[in-house]
Amino acid sequence: MKQLTESQRLNATRKIMQAVDDWGLTGEQIIAVLSLPDSQRTRHLQKFRDDTAFPDVEQINVRMATLLGIVDALRTSYPKNLQMGARWMNQPHRRFQKRTPIRTMLEDGDAGVIAVLSELDCAYAWELTGSTRN
Repeated sequence: MKQLTESQRLNATRKIMQAVDDWGLTGEQIIAVLSLPDSQRTRHLQKFRDDTAFPDVEQINVRMATLLGIVDALRTSYPKNLQMGARWMNQPHRRFQKRTPIRTMLEDGDAGVIAVLSELDCAYAWELTGSTRN
């Protein structure tokens, strides 16, 4: 993830928090999906919705970039009905062994988050393969 200004980090944090709220995640699930430190308490999540950006830590920065990719891919997949993105995240999917994308992210960690983004964004998946244009 490119270096963001504090304002950009705050906007990205709010966008991600809105998405995980829309997806219906519990506080513990939000902490897991965001890859926040285990010491993070669920009661502190409100500050990320309001006026505090996620910590500027490499692991969290990578997770932010991937989650923003998922949010944007859902928005472009369902441009006329943004609620469909939340529905997609909560429906079992054959490519995730009949698990929901949310469950896949929670159970598989980094690999699960990447799998969900890869399913939504074929260009991202193509990049992961190391393919190049001839």
